[in-house]
Amino acid sequence: MSKLNLIARFLLSLLLIMAIAGCAGSKVSESTGEYFDDSMVTAKVKSAILADSRLKMMDIKVITFKGAVQLSGFVDSADVATRAVQVVRTVKGVKVVNNSLVVK
Repeated sequence: MSKLNLIARFLLSLLLIMAIAGCAGSKVSESTGEYFDDSMVTAKVKSAILADSRLKMMDIKVITFKGAVQLSGFVDSADVATRAVQVVRTVKGVKVVNNSLVVK
C-alpha cells in the first residue's frame, strides 16, 4: 500500500472518530439524542398545560434539559403554580420539575 493511501485512511478514520465524539453529551451539553428527547418532552408538557382549563391562558414558559423541566413565567395564584407542577409531573419523560413561576 502506498504511503498516500495510508495517510488518507488515517485522516478518514480520524474524521469519523471526531464526528462520532461530537454527538456525545456531557454535564453541560446534550447529545443529539438527548436534544431530540428533550424537544419531545417540551412539546408534551406544553400540550398538557394547554389541555388544562386552569392553565390554558397563563404565561408559562417551558425549558427542558436532560429530562429536567423548568417552568417560568407569571401566574395568577400559588394554586395555579402548584397545578402547573402537578400537570407537568404526569408527562412521560419528565424526571424533575423546577418551578420558577412568579405569582402576579
